[in-house]
Amino acid sequence: MAKKAKPSVDKIVKKVNKEFEKTSSQIEGLINDALKQFDHLQHQVQDPVRKLIKDMDELREREMKRFNDEFERRMDEFHELQASLLEKLGIATKEVRKEVKKATETASKKVEAAKPEAKKAPAKTPAARKSAAPTKPAAKKTAAPKATKPVDKSDLTRIKGVGPATAKKMKEAGLTSIEQIANPSDEDKQKLEAFKSLKGFNELSTEAKKVI
Repeated sequence: MAKKAKPSVDKIVKKVNKEFEKTSSQIEGLINDALKQFDHLQHQVQDPVRKLIKDMDELREREMKRFNDEFERRMDEFHELQASLLEKLGIATKEVRKEVKKATETASKKVEAAKPEAKKAPAKTPAARKSAAPTKPAAKKTAAPKATKPVDKSDLTRIKGVGPATAKKMKEAGLTSIEQIANPSDEDKQKLEAFKSLKGFNELSTEAKKVI
């Protein structure tokens, strides 16, 4: 009885082993399929991420380039505006300053060279000085009776403290004569109120009277 049962046990073991191998193959196949699907899914996720990163890098580079270009353009505009303002304010460049300095030095040398000649002319001889001395008062006496030129009352710059620019503004405001400032009417006083900020404003009338 035991001998007859043995083959049946072997068959069962073989069958179990066969089923186990089959099941193992199926599980291995499923695992391989799952790995393939995972790789595929990973590629599907990674590719858009890589593309997004690439697009972001390109966008960053474009924006940085645009920013740099805009910054350089703004700086150029600023330098042009600065140069224009300096030019309007009359601030000379180094080259212009050098030319001005050179011209000034040249003019100074010419003046210095002319001074000795001017000094030598009246001091040729002591006798000439003595003879010239009594004639000077006589020249003054003869010049005194001569009629003096009338004061140009329309020249407001003759008043101390009034420059060309201020004189122009005063004329535009209706103050066209020194007389109006020396002896202002009520209307003239109202016009003068616009120049309160002028240095020495309170002395304008006094200074104008000195000119008349």
